[in-house]
Amino acid sequence: MNIYSKKQKWKIILLVIAICIGVASFITTNNLVKKLSVEERKKVELWALGTRQLSGLESDEKDYSFIIEVLKNNETVPVILTDKDGNITSSRNLNPDKEKDAIYLQKQLEKMKAANQPIVINLLDGDKNYIYYKESTLLTQLFYFPIIQFGVIALFLFVSYLAFSTSRKAEQNQVWVGMSKETAHQLGTPTSSLMAHIELLRLKNVDEKLVGELEKDVQRLEKITDRFSKIGSAPKLQRENIIKVLLDSINYVRVRSSEKIVFEYNFSQNDQVFVPLNVHLFEWVIENLCKNAIDSMGGTGKIIIHIDDRIQFLFIDIADEGKGIPKTKFKTIFQPGYTTKQRGWGLGLSLSERIIESYHRGRIFVNHSEVNKGTTMRIVLKK
Repeated sequence: MNIYSKKQKWKIILLVIAICIGVASFITTNNLVKKLSVEERKKVELWALGTRQLSGLESDEKDYSFIIEVLKNNETVPVILTDKDGNITSSRNLNPDKEKDAIYLQKQLEKMKAANQPIVINLLDGDKNYIYYKESTLLTQLFYFPIIQFGVIALFLFVSYLAFSTSRKAEQNQVWVGMSKETAHQLGTPTSSLMAHIELLRLKNVDEKLVGELEKDVQRLEKITDRFSKIGSAPKLQRENIIKVLLDSINYVRVRSSEKIVFEYNFSQNDQVFVPLNVHLFEWVIENLCKNAIDSMGGTGKIIIHIDDRIQFLFIDIADEGKGIPKTKFKTIFQPGYTTKQRGWGLGLSLSERIIESYHRGRIFVNHSEVNKGTTMRIVLKK
């Protein structure tokens, strides 16, 4: 539990750092955009001043090269010059292929009117001209740059998360397979030895009832060994009557639990519902869920198992009256190592998820839970 809390903490820290970087970039770029916007307006005002002075020169005056140079200096800011009646007289830094297109120029003029207040040119003869302008392409690109940068950071975090998750799952799979195979191997040898000892006890005429009980325990060990040996390789699925499988699992848990645990279900042993199953692995899942429910209720309460048989899917709900699960932990409980118990490795639900989703192509999840009221786990299987 502590491991996942630390991982979650680091994820939040990395996310906060990324957001801070994006916000700082946005603020810096936004301030730069504002400064450039002021500079562009000054440039347009200078262009307006040059236009006014040029219009007041007599034709025989020769010292107007500097003014023309000022007019030519604006190579980035799109501008349109109109007379006092709003007629377009000239333009600059617009699409060169549409300089003669009156409709295009009029549309650009409307955009400029909406973007910025015009600069008024008071001509020497008493008339007025108006210069309309909009931000240059460079300023527009700079304005959208932090948004794009934000997107790139978000994409980078998303790709990094996917890569991390994929790597972590691959590592977990290797651990699962290695641990399961080793467990099956370690259980196999003493189980075979116990079978041999049971036969020796029978030859010595030991009480058959006692020997029979020992044999049941050994058979149980064989089943557990078989379960572990199947982890890591795709098990064969056969059409099985899930009603029988559920009843067998319930009876196994009932015998080994307190009399204060009551089991209820909406089916009988005469019902038949067939689905593709690996019986040994699926029984493992039901036993895990029932044991978790018993632990959650403290050994006293009711477990209700309900099936909903539909055309393509079968829904199995296992509900208890235990302490419940907070919504924030609905997915966390399936992570390896997560446990609320003082003892245990926290592998039961993780194994159950793997068996249902990876091997049976189904789903297992918390369907409903309220703290101190109980939890309903749902299994969805394809028929």
